[in-house]
Amino acid sequence: MLACLIATLTLFQQPLKPNPLFSDNMVLQRGMAVPIFGTGTAGQTVTISLASQSVVAKVGDDGKWMAKLAPMTAGGPYELVISAPQSSVTIKNVDVGEVWVCSGQSNMERPESLANDYAQAKDEANADLRMFTVSKVSREVPAGSVRGVWTPASKASVGTFSAVALAFGHELQTKLGVPVGLIQSSWGGTRAEAWTSREALTANPKLKSVVVSYLDQIRDFQAKNEAFKTDLHKWVASRSDNGNEGHLKGWAQPHIYETDWKVVKLPATVDSMEPQTDGKPFDGAVWFRRTFDLPAAWEGKALRIELGPIRDYDDTYFDGTKVGATKEVASDPLKELRSYRVSPGIPVSGQNTIAIRVFAAQGQCGFTGMPEQMRVFPFDSDGSDAINLSGDWFEKVERKVDVSEQAPHMPLGPGSPKAPGGLFNGMIAPLIPYGIKGFIWYQGESNAGEAASYKEMFPTLIRDWRQRWGQADLPFYFVQLANFHPRQEAPSDSDWAELREAQAVALKLPHTGMAVAIDLGEAETIHPANKREVGRRLSLIALSRDYGKHEIWTGPQFQYMTTTGDTVRAYFRHAEDGLKTIDGQAPRGFAVAGADHKFYWASAKIQGEAIVLTCPDVPHPVAVRYGWADNPDCSLYNTTGLPSVPFRTDNWDKNEVK
Repeated sequence: MLACLIATLTLFQQPLKPNPLFSDNMVLQRGMAVPIFGTGTAGQTVTISLASQSVVAKVGDDGKWMAKLAPMTAGGPYELVISAPQSSVTIKNVDVGEVWVCSGQSNMERPESLANDYAQAKDEANADLRMFTVSKVSREVPAGSVRGVWTPASKASVGTFSAVALAFGHELQTKLGVPVGLIQSSWGGTRAEAWTSREALTANPKLKSVVVSYLDQIRDFQAKNEAFKTDLHKWVASRSDNGNEGHLKGWAQPHIYETDWKVVKLPATVDSMEPQTDGKPFDGAVWFRRTFDLPAAWEGKALRIELGPIRDYDDTYFDGTKVGATKEVASDPLKELRSYRVSPGIPVSGQNTIAIRVFAAQGQCGFTGMPEQMRVFPFDSDGSDAINLSGDWFEKVERKVDVSEQAPHMPLGPGSPKAPGGLFNGMIAPLIPYGIKGFIWYQGESNAGEAASYKEMFPTLIRDWRQRWGQADLPFYFVQLANFHPRQEAPSDSDWAELREAQAVALKLPHTGMAVAIDLGEAETIHPANKREVGRRLSLIALSRDYGKHEIWTGPQFQYMTTTGDTVRAYFRHAEDGLKTIDGQAPRGFAVAGADHKFYWASAKIQGEAIVLTCPDVPHPVAVRYGWADNPDCSLYNTTGLPSVPFRTDNWDKNEVK
């Protein structure tokens, strides 16, 4: 009992600590009573001061405290001082402006460095646009805190920002003239149920089975996990990196002739250098070499080589001498930066050679960082005199590994990003009740093929988050899935089209909006590079709906249809100024069907706010579809250049469509 008492006293005798969201460079939401919260010693009085305000909170028996500052106008920078007896925390460079939570899967997480407007984003960067990136974690119970820091936008930092969130924030800042804070909490390849609380899932009779099934699976998780580890060990052993043939051939040595080596640009993955005919990522060992001239001032100094993240292992050589290696796959390879020391005496004046052997046994192989992460400089300097190593390198494949057998999958269980409620607990719950204006969301790819359940899941998530923040009208704006996969020649059914339709069901909830991206995708990649337009279209909704800017925020939306003989007229809302096509030709992407449920492409022409459709193969049309494919060829827009929303007028099951 004494031990329990001591443990309890220790638990609540903790130092004053605000939630990590309250840290240098933060942005507070203007125009609302802003909650400030954290932990401390039970019973202590905490004083919170900002500008001319000062409020007091008392630490509860659970070690938590919270107070609210009165609504403020946009401005800054300020200092936020949080103090208690014998302790004080000062948070610097605090702005007041607009704050949005940006969440979803990989297309929200995708960094600006991989977007097609990276150079422009660097030129536009300014310190009053800031991003807090939430560290990835899945939990079985709600976390009380998050890990992350507020980062002001700069030429050096914007490459790490979510590209969609950055574009959204830039548009708001430009149009509103106020600081903008973006809380980016996303994880690639994740499902909507992972971002929804288990309480909300369980309370919905149509979704309860998701949680029940998960709890059944984890009852014997330990045994399954041990079996997984055994299988994984065997699988890895079969693909182990046995030997280093390139080193034996002298590929690490300086002054070799690279006549049969390929010139490539780094950073990049091997898939972009050695296209695979089987559609699978390249796995195996690949060498990269480049030379640089050592400045005379560096003679005799130790050097630091920084290479950014590498998938998966590497051996790095400087003038033939190994200076570093990483032989274990990191839990998050995209964040495992490689930095090695070159001892004094190895570098010589004049030309020096860096050679890197990269080996990957699963997934992508190569350099996955940003150009500015690849550099060399004296070990005792701050890197301001660094030589950038990105750009042209020589590349040669040592060997390719057979990847026909897939790796064993880790069983679903605690810590998995697929666990229902896991990401809500780890990455959303600890943000509550931070003052925010609303949410933007880009997710759905991982739920494709499950449109029926998504129609229930997505609105449940939205209501859940709003309820947790205690604001039933918090704006929630989302991206409809972009086009993806090879284009089909004939009308056909589509899991992605059905998921887009399921996403649109959430528009029945108040204060929601959908940015259509049906024209921004790429057939070959699920991660299209044009993230700026996605963010801009999201911003149009917010600027119009929340900031009174009267922006046209949506393209044409199907309203109703009429049929006369063999002719269909489809009428659209949000087409008051007329309809147009992106190329000035007749509209494409429309298909019609008769009572036999067989769809044919239709000829279409614009008449005011309507589209007139005919098809000789369908003398008595009863249904219309537009943009109904994974990657449709559709061309209808409004006069401001926003695309029409894909739709169908039927509700036929896939098995009914011929």
